[in-house]
Amino acid sequence: MAMGFHGWTEDFQRFFIGLELDNSKRYFDANKKVYLERVKGPMVDLLESLEAEFGPGKIFRANRDTRFSADKSPYKANIAATTERGGYLSLDARSLYAGGGRYHLDKPQLEAYRAAVVDDRSGAELAAIVGKLEADGYLVGGEELKRTPAGLPSDHPRARLLRHKRIYYMKDFGLQPWLGTARAADRVAKVWRDGRPLTDWLGRVIG
Repeated sequence: MAMGFHGWTEDFQRFFIGLELDNSKRYFDANKKVYLERVKGPMVDLLESLEAEFGPGKIFRANRDTRFSADKSPYKANIAATTERGGYLSLDARSLYAGGGRYHLDKPQLEAYRAAVVDDRSGAELAAIVGKLEADGYLVGGEELKRTPAGLPSDHPRARLLRHKRIYYMKDFGLQPWLGTARAADRVAKVWRDGRPLTDWLGRVIG
């Protein structure tokens, strides 16, 4: 692990609580130094510390896209990032979340996913992967349909997986003492390693 990441100080929580109370440019500009040094800076360091294993990371912008939203709050009340070969992580005033998978499947990808779920070999492999993740305490989400898609039997042995329109795994750590230490990077890395079988399965099926 790179020497640069030492965790987040409690300043990150105070920053986000303040932003929730006053989500304005005035507040953000007045606290920009705290954001850059105590919120974004440690995230940059964490991603760099894991880059050798999970590839380069990307931190999402602090600004919200409000063009098509009724909520015109200008800033996100969290900081989030993804990595090329790992997954997703997000930090806000109440929790660190880490996970991975696919949060959006376009029509060809969804069709490929469903075909792979129906296939006895690849479908059984996915069911085993999901079962292992859930047994290890992960939330597996994306089941959005009330019924199996048209043309597929409702009593299919993997009907639950066929009702997914996307598929992801996630762990909510809450706020832990280790967030203020370098061990936070180890916890995130373990999540992404645990999720690698799902990441690899999706890579083979969807590309």
